[in-house]
Amino acid sequence: MSEPLLSVKGLTVSYGGVQAVKGIDFHLDEGEQVTLIGANGAGKTSTLRAITGLQPGKGEIRYAGQSLAAIPPWERMKQGLVMVPEGRGVFKRLTVLENLQSGAYLRRDRTQLATDMEEIFSTFPRLAERRHQTAGLLSGGEQQMLAMGRALLSKPRLLILDEPSMGLAPIMVETIFNTIARLSRDGMTLLLVEQNARLALQVTQRACVLESGTLSLQGPSASLLNDDALRKAYLGE
Repeated sequence: MSEPLLSVKGLTVSYGGVQAVKGIDFHLDEGEQVTLIGANGAGKTSTLRAITGLQPGKGEIRYAGQSLAAIPPWERMKQGLVMVPEGRGVFKRLTVLENLQSGAYLRRDRTQLATDMEEIFSTFPRLAERRHQTAGLLSGGEQQMLAMGRALLSKPRLLILDEPSMGLAPIMVETIFNTIARLSRDGMTLLLVEQNARLALQVTQRACVLESGTLSLQGPSASLLNDDALRKAYLGE
C-alpha cells in the first residue's frame, strides 16, 4: 500500500502552557477530500498551522513521503502544500491581478499560466471585472475568491482551506462552496476546516471531529451527516 500524501501522527500544539492540540492522528490520501470539524477552540486552525509550518508542533507530519520537521513554510509551499488562511491574507495594496500573479511567482510555464489565469476569471467573474482594482476595496466574499484563485494558480498538490465561509453573505458562501465542490469532483486533494459543518460534510469524502484538541470521531462524511450525536452538536438539529 502506498504512503498517504499527508500523514499526521501524535501531533501536539501548545501556546504557552495551554495545549491546543493533544496528540492527534489522521491522514489524507492523494485525490481525497477530508474535513476537520469542531467547535471554536477545538484545535482545527492550530492543526493546519502546524501542517503548513506556521506554528510549531510536536509529533510527526509527513508529506509526499518525507518528514516536514526541518522544512520551512515557504519550502512546503514550493512542494505543493498550499493554504488559503482564515482571514484570506490578500495583499490589500496590490491589485487583484497582482495578487493572483503572486500565487504563480514560481511558475515558468507562461503559456499554461495564461490559460489558468483565464480559468480563474471564468470561475470568479467578479475578479475579472475588478482585476485592476486594489484588493483592499473588495468585499469579504471577493477577497475570499481572490485568496482561492491565488492559491489555485500555484498549482497545489494539497490545498488547505481554513474557514472559507467565515463572515460571508449567503450568496457568497454558495459561490465559494460551488467552487470547492467542483474541485472535489475534479480530484483535487483537499483538507478543509469549516464552521458550517453541513457544507463541509457535503463536499468531502471523510471527516475528523475535533473536541478540545482530541479526535473524537472519524468516518465517511456521508455517514457523519446522519450521525444523531453529530447532528445535535454541530448541525443544530
